[in-house]
Amino acid sequence: MWLDNLLAFTELGFRHIVPLGLDHVLFIAAMYLAATGWRSLILQVTAFTLAHTLSLALTVLGVIEPPAGIVEPLIAASIVVVAVTIMVRRVPTSWKTSIILIFGLLHGLGFAGVIRGYLEGAELVTGLIGFNLGVELGQLAVLAVVAAAATAIRLALTAAGNGAAYRKLAVIPAAFVIAAIGTLMLLSRLPVAGDYLPEL
Repeated sequence: MWLDNLLAFTELGFRHIVPLGLDHVLFIAAMYLAATGWRSLILQVTAFTLAHTLSLALTVLGVIEPPAGIVEPLIAASIVVVAVTIMVRRVPTSWKTSIILIFGLLHGLGFAGVIRGYLEGAELVTGLIGFNLGVELGQLAVLAVVAAAATAIRLALTAAGNGAAYRKLAVIPAAFVIAAIGTLMLLSRLPVAGDYLPEL
């Protein structure tokens, strides 16, 4: 029974990232592109994981009660901000990590909005552990796909003798697309514009 619950919540957490969590997928992709190397990526992923784990637990336990009408637009805004930092070359790694830490708290609040209903009648600790495990597995899957795509593009550009243009030809356009989608998400989640745009 305990294992069944754990696996059920793990699947729920994974599905909330892949395929249902476009906003979280975009944020993770932007986080990868914002990293300047493996050390930077590990720092940012760790900061994001710790932050969303903390805010998820605090919300589910009822310590904090964030309104979804504020959280969801801010999650969309977090995508735009991180994408913009990618295009601004001189943003220090420490700043990027701090930004991701803060936005990780927001994403945890978003996760809590999903899991709360499923926790009714379920074992709280098992549900939290399973859901968070699923989220982490989903994040790793997204990171693996983004890393594979980025590596393939970098190798193709290098083979074409244009490896130095990787940032200009791949990173910046990708960041622009992420920022554009994030902006549409933000607008669709605002009360004023939400009536005219499909929610993303």
